[in-house]
Amino acid sequence: MKEIIKSLISEYGLTWTLNRTLYSGKLKMMSTIQSTESLFEKDVKVKRIDIFDFNIDAIKAFLNALPMDKRAEIISVADEAINGVITGFSSIKLDYGKPINWHYNPLTAKESSKEIKWYKVPDFDKEVGDIKVIWEASRLTHFFYFVRAYLLTNNKKYYDAFSSQLEDWLKNNPYSYGANFKCGQECTLRMLNALMSYTFFNKCGITTPRDAENITRLIGVCYKKVLSNFFYAHKCIKNNHTFSEICGLILGAWCCDDESGLRKAYKLLDKEIVKQFLPDGGFTQYSFNYHRFTLQIIECVYKMSEKTDIYIKETERLKNSINLLYQLQNKDGDVPNYGSNDGALIFPVTSCGYRDFRPVLNTLYALIEGKKLYVSGIYDEELLWFGNGEELPVENKERKTTFFSDSGFYSLRNKNSFLMTCLQDYKSRPAHMDQLHIDLWHKGVNIFCDAGTFSYASELGRELSSTSAHNTVKVYNTEQMNKRGAFLVTDWTNRKDIVVNDSSFKGTMVSKNKYQHTREITINEEGYLITDNVKSDKDYCEFYFHTPCSVKRNQRGFELYVDNKRICSVVTSGSIEVKKASRSLFYLKEEKINCVVFKSNIVNKSCNVEFQILLDD
Repeated sequence: MKEIIKSLISEYGLTWTLNRTLYSGKLKMMSTIQSTESLFEKDVKVKRIDIFDFNIDAIKAFLNALPMDKRAEIISVADEAINGVITGFSSIKLDYGKPINWHYNPLTAKESSKEIKWYKVPDFDKEVGDIKVIWEASRLTHFFYFVRAYLLTNNKKYYDAFSSQLEDWLKNNPYSYGANFKCGQECTLRMLNALMSYTFFNKCGITTPRDAENITRLIGVCYKKVLSNFFYAHKCIKNNHTFSEICGLILGAWCCDDESGLRKAYKLLDKEIVKQFLPDGGFTQYSFNYHRFTLQIIECVYKMSEKTDIYIKETERLKNSINLLYQLQNKDGDVPNYGSNDGALIFPVTSCGYRDFRPVLNTLYALIEGKKLYVSGIYDEELLWFGNGEELPVENKERKTTFFSDSGFYSLRNKNSFLMTCLQDYKSRPAHMDQLHIDLWHKGVNIFCDAGTFSYASELGRELSSTSAHNTVKVYNTEQMNKRGAFLVTDWTNRKDIVVNDSSFKGTMVSKNKYQHTREITINEEGYLITDNVKSDKDYCEFYFHTPCSVKRNQRGFELYVDNKRICSVVTSGSIEVKKASRSLFYLKEEKINCVVFKSNIVNKSCNVEFQILLDD
């Protein structure tokens, strides 16, 4: 325990440790004396709800111009949601029943109690299962499908579903009981999604005074939750939660006509951008999906600024942030499945796939720079939702070998391929053991991939965050860092001796678990040469290559195949084994892939290995 406390203070900081202790004390106090909850709450009086304004005609015209299969998909998702079947985490059908049981986990067929206060609901309940499954329906993200289906069909049943589900949610979620009041971020997303959807139906002239009353009630209770628990998001979590809840403060303050609170929230947002976005654009949560999540929150703030007339000042780091993801992007919009990934696509307002990052990058770049990143495509719908509908020129931005040293991302591009490796200098808590992991894309295929996350509340999720789930080296029985529970990582690694140029990267990771790994990556005419050196007093280490491709071993190493056609060869010497492994591109969705394991002995406390990656034309 002494070592854990020492690590918390040295890595997370004394202030964070004290704040986290204070918050734990608050929860214990409320659990012991329920009436003390009122000490942390403020009175809320919602006076107006018209913060959003959308160009409905432009969005309707865009939707009607979509290919037939995309239009049919929107209508299908909306029809299922009417019957309580929600597309959760952008990938799996979750049946919450009709009417929706807002406290139910369809995967475990268990219900979380709505009779107990939120602070008595456990984060991880083995019987009920992952709390995020319960939250998924109550985010009300499926309301966007009701809006889009109505704009496509003019069928009032989609408005009726919106109206009845909103009222039912309020009826079955009294403040502040149950899982759905446990998280201020969830409350923020709920009131954003419901209010944007209400705005559409209201502008179409089909809402009732009862709908306005329900939206007002929803904003009131959700804003009250954000106000009462913002300390936790701001002082303890310090990640995407902070941004979403500041967005909730902006929305709530405007709706309550609180000018002082509104300006304070915008100032907080600017400060948080500087704290959590590094100068080169990297996001300190070390996750591309949470990076996107935060950029979507920011584009929503831009939309609200049309009404508040207060604007984000810290835009330079946001522009660099967009460029970072753009440079690490495949041509189809996908990016490496780097870091924690909870499946969140908080504003599903395009017909693009979940893995496609073009909608948000295109939208936020246009809002900041007045130019689009891509030629016209179906991703432009998001820009219509959060922009003003103006015609914009397209930026001719080249993708090239780029190093983001502040953030620890290094991208090498070679013909029809790009390779990303990461070596972070951690300033905030990491989540995955992925130092010096490589992600390789060739001809649009992610041939060496990150295994993903699956779930925070599962054994597989813990495995996928480990060293052996990444394309790096693992010294025998030793993790890069140490992990306790679902989120607490201690004994952070250090980096040193980074050298980069137009065609190569070299850097060293130093683990506090008594080993170090140096990886050098060089571009050549045939592909890439990877040279590894490991220093340790253990007996051996293993190098991992996770791939969705078929694998064939040969005398020189191994080959990868896609649709029976070779796409890559790896030349090395030594013992090679091909194992089955798991990958999760979507939260709570597992697929089997291959993992090529190269084992090498450590002699005189040192191991040197080369991997020549040969890419087929």
